[in-house]
Amino acid sequence: MRDTASGPRVLLRRLRELMQEPMEPQDRLDRIVHDIAANMVAEVCSLYVLRSDSVLELYATEGLNKNAVHLAQLRLGQGLVGTIAASARPLNLSNAQEHPAFAYLPETGEEIYHSFLGVPVLRAGRTLGVLVVQNKTMRNYREDEVEALETTAMVIAEMIATGDLSRLNRTGVELDLRRPVSFTGSAFNDGIGLGHVVLHEPRIVVTNLFNEDSEEEVRRLETSLNSLRLSIDDMLSRRDVAFEGEHREVLEAYRMFANDRGWVRRLEEAIRNGLTAEAAVEKVQSDMRARMIHMTDPYLRERMSDFDDLANRLLRQLMGRGPEDIAQSLPKDAIIVARSMGAAELLDYPREKLRGLVLEDGAATSHVVIVARAMGIPVVGQMKGAVSMAENGDPVIVDGEEGAIHLRPQPDLETAYAEKVRFRARRQELYRELRDKPSETRDGVGIDLLINAGLSVDLPHLADSGAAGIGLFRTELQFMVASAFPRAEAQERLYRDVLEAAHGKPVTFRTIDIGGDKVLPYFKDAEQEENPALGWRAIRLTLDRPGLLKTQIRALLKAAGGRELKLMLPMVTELSEIAQAREIIDKEVRHLSRFAHHLPTSLKLGAMLEVPSLLFQLDELMKAVDFVSVGSNDLFQFVMAVDRGNTRLADRFDPLCAPFLRALKTIADAGRRNRTPVTLCGELAGKPISAMALAGIGFRSISMSPASIGPVKAMLRELPLKELEAFFADNLDAPAAKVPMRALLQAFADDRGIPV
Repeated sequence: MRDTASGPRVLLRRLRELMQEPMEPQDRLDRIVHDIAANMVAEVCSLYVLRSDSVLELYATEGLNKNAVHLAQLRLGQGLVGTIAASARPLNLSNAQEHPAFAYLPETGEEIYHSFLGVPVLRAGRTLGVLVVQNKTMRNYREDEVEALETTAMVIAEMIATGDLSRLNRTGVELDLRRPVSFTGSAFNDGIGLGHVVLHEPRIVVTNLFNEDSEEEVRRLETSLNSLRLSIDDMLSRRDVAFEGEHREVLEAYRMFANDRGWVRRLEEAIRNGLTAEAAVEKVQSDMRARMIHMTDPYLRERMSDFDDLANRLLRQLMGRGPEDIAQSLPKDAIIVARSMGAAELLDYPREKLRGLVLEDGAATSHVVIVARAMGIPVVGQMKGAVSMAENGDPVIVDGEEGAIHLRPQPDLETAYAEKVRFRARRQELYRELRDKPSETRDGVGIDLLINAGLSVDLPHLADSGAAGIGLFRTELQFMVASAFPRAEAQERLYRDVLEAAHGKPVTFRTIDIGGDKVLPYFKDAEQEENPALGWRAIRLTLDRPGLLKTQIRALLKAAGGRELKLMLPMVTELSEIAQAREIIDKEVRHLSRFAHHLPTSLKLGAMLEVPSLLFQLDELMKAVDFVSVGSNDLFQFVMAVDRGNTRLADRFDPLCAPFLRALKTIADAGRRNRTPVTLCGELAGKPISAMALAGIGFRSISMSPASIGPVKAMLRELPLKELEAFFADNLDAPAAKVPMRALLQAFADDRGIPV
């Protein structure tokens, strides 16, 4: 019985030898097509490579007219070769000239050949070219011959990807892999970032393609598959909020793929054709991605990314790589490109090397975006397809003003953005000139501009921005970047550093706000929840686990010895929670007093207003606390019933709509009525147009990312506040207008030359 795998194995062995021999790229290609033709008993073997202008150019041939090399061309979708490239699927024809897509190129001399087998040259699902064999006789090529040609095409894909063929390009012609491409999505944080791509979950580059022992490779594959299946089963068995809801659906899809016999069989076939286990995974992954990317069913297209992630997990198992390798060897101008990621994952990267963040998903109020904003890097989101089109090390521009990215940009575009960066630097210089000027409106009303912070890396921003203080210090970030609960001494050290860096300016510490989408991997107490954002989180969690709160309160009290301490409780729903927290605080004060610790000179307790129930007990709330901070991100989420991380709803509702502004105005009015200071922290505070609205409805203290201080102060100093208050008196409570409130505010600013 004929061993159908022996032919491909012999061919791969020959290709491996060719790849190792020193020779010119064209000579190597000519030898490759010659050996493929000889191995497959084909009279013709031709390689077409896809250029950046969507033209397939003949790069090498055995059997056709050699003079046609680099002259014969087909557009994407034209002829049989163009059809294969466009569909990313092979064509196996006994009489090619009868196919409706057949296009005759007279310069090649191919009219005498009838049977035709063409396969796409694929890498990570992207078509880089087409490999063709032909014979004069009318025949259909066997399935093992199709598989052999696909495997060979994978080797050629690596040649193209490594840039070996770039020396064969004519002047002004680039291959498709290097084609510039732009994406437009949503701007989540202002700024311009020029740098190089770092894929958050990088595709593993397989360099060892050819195996020495097929059976050993099959055993390696089976071992890694078993480990992968066990890890997925383990995650599914955990009652952890991180693996519920959509996350659980994804894991179920992973388990389905990992146990799919058809997928495993294709992997084993690729190994028996001569590939290593790693190369087999890459080949099968690329083949499946190329097929799924053309499907119209949105559910199946979504599963494509699940399959990609699973295949990458399997590659990491095979190559012994863990997630800790992700941030190694970063370029000094790293721009992270990810489908999605958590806030703690972003904090794993060294801040000094980050120049931007690109997310395929995400929303402006998701926590990873909030952290990125605190880090002062431009962020764009909803960039569908960016991960698959990007390669590690690709030059990229992130435009956080327009919500766009430019991969592998043309030199003139790069020059234009470099000038834009210089212009922004000059504008930032103007903002720095405002740093020591009062933050007040044109008619002399003062507005306190504070910054949001959460880590020691944020502290220099307080002086640099000229902010009046820290309106929100997110203490949970210290917990999110740690591998275990931070000890009391570490907490105390951080809080003391913050207070010392503030040099007497006010600092408001929010007690630990975990739960929901802020999951600590080492916190095992979390129960399965259908709606974690509405569940056991923030003050609810710490009141049930008072040891957490007691440790933090004690650290804060000791750190603030001899200074004022401002404490804020997150996600308060009813006043009894404030009373319970105050009791814990009082006990810690008495405990430290008993042992003669240096205590704060004064202690002010506040509540974060982000749950709508407090809107109906505002006067009672104002009397129960020393100050109130409005968490506009969560309050908007709960008032409008819109998941802050849901990309389908991210831009559906506008926080500058009249109903939400009315709710905010009632809070500002209640604070003034009860003489209780009110600050707003959140996305609204950081944009000049929304900060203008907040001033108009009565807020006199707002907290934002450090980078927003300059633009907001520049706006305020040009703002005629009395006119704006009159504008709101006329428009805020009017019947629903045809013109949205945001458009009316923009027109107000434009008419008066206010920079928003």
